Amino acid sequence: MTESPAGPALEPLPGLKLWPGRLDAAAQAALRDAVRVALGTAPPYRPVTPCGRPMSVRMSNLGPLGWVADRSGGYRYQQTHPATGRPWPPIPPLLLDLWANHADPDRPPDACLVNLYGTDARMGLHQDRDEADLTAPVLSVSLGDTALFRFGPAEGGPTRSLRLASGDVLLLSGPARLCRHGIDRLLPGSSRLLPGGGRLNLTLRRAG
Repeated sequence: MTESPAGPALEPLPGLKLWPGRLDAAAQAALRDAVRVALGTAPPYRPVTPCGRPMSVRMSNLGPLGWVADRSGGYRYQQTHPATGRPWPPIPPLLLDLWANHADPDRPPDACLVNLYGTDARMGLHQDRDEADLTAPVLSVSLGDTALFRFGPAEGGPTRSLRLASGDVLLLSGPARLCRHGIDRLLPGSSRLLPGGGRLNLTLRRAG
């Protein structure tokens, strides 16, 4: 299992950095398998927004804290799975290494949101602002089908889009830490990594 040479990052927005193909095929498969094992004890579920609308993605978490959403408590982090009541599984070492290399080596992540996108799943424009320290970066790893990622400045204005393919690593930091972002759609059949297609997104954060 290896990481591909990082090389210079693309930076379409100050603080938003993309390393295309950061994980090679072997690393992608190993990470997929590690997450699949973890999800055996933290099964994906479909969150409901505070207004009662089910999200189109299924979610789970890894690490000491996990991001959850429901009608009664809103958006928040907690230590246990909302359905099983069990602690979240640990974050795989490869993800911790990526964080140390590209995000913040002095402050490790304490949460990893797992988003599972089916062919028709979407994610509307939003900001990651439920964390205690909004200066800590957010690191995202894409596995599976390519996604059309939309992003724009935190203060509003025009948005742009780029493609996130399997093995790509994306960082939101500095002026882009609170940028608006979302997933418009997937490109079905663009990867064979996940049986049946779809996309697996792993988002590392400092939540507490």
